[in-house]
Amino acid sequence: MKLDMISRYPESAPKSTPLLFVHGSFSDARVWDQNFLPYFAHHGYEAHAVSLRGHGLSEGHERLHSWRLADYVADLEQAVATMTQPPMLIGHSMGGMVIQKYLENHTGIAGMALMASVPPQGLLPSNLHMAMRHPILFQQMVMFSLLGPRYGSLDMMQRLLFSRETPRAKLEEYFDLVQAESQMVALDMIWSDPLRLKSGQLWLPLLVMGAQNDVFVSPAMVRETARFYRTEAQIIPNMAHAMMLEAHWREAADILLDWLRHVASIQSVAAA
Repeated sequence: MKLDMISRYPESAPKSTPLLFVHGSFSDARVWDQNFLPYFAHHGYEAHAVSLRGHGLSEGHERLHSWRLADYVADLEQAVATMTQPPMLIGHSMGGMVIQKYLENHTGIAGMALMASVPPQGLLPSNLHMAMRHPILFQQMVMFSLLGPRYGSLDMMQRLLFSRETPRAKLEEYFDLVQAESQMVALDMIWSDPLRLKSGQLWLPLLVMGAQNDVFVSPAMVRETARFYRTEAQIIPNMAHAMMLEAHWREAADILLDWLRHVASIQSVAAA
């Protein structure tokens, strides 16, 4: 499978750990290139983002609705194999679940950062929470999932993904990044392909981040994810689901950057 990768490199020698970003549903690698890839390249990291099959410029669009979660995991395996050093995996929303599923059968990565990720329990708790708290928006999201971008609107996208103060010009720009998604993958994340990792099983650097105003993956769900991995959740105030595209995206980026520096300092002490 030919997969599209967007890569940004620092002007000087890169740090030893490359970063590999995995996008969420209905999007592709470009969501990371708006802000995060150049930002982390500026801070000395090789920063890469992969478009999963059927997304962006990757192959597989003609079979998008037949792809399964295991296929996306295979794509991540292929992307990791191109890295010169064990990468740090950073996943948003569905991309976070792809990384968690990858770790069922793979080791040898530098760590994992989950941003507003589908929790280990799958999509069902998040869907139920959203259906109860935001029923009309949930119905619109279901229709969008079934019918694709032609059903979507800027208003729906803003209420689902962005803070209220997001400029309309930015919403129009980001709406061009939206695409259809495999419904088989959605079903896999609800009940067909549950996560087989056990609580406390992973012993690697990990970060769990969420957004206070996220109507899809609520702060409560993010905290459940953190408890599963026996760590603390970082909840960013005044931010919604699309953390890498929000007006205050740098707050999320800086939490990730500080964590990367902390991990590097611990590893440096351990190696001394």
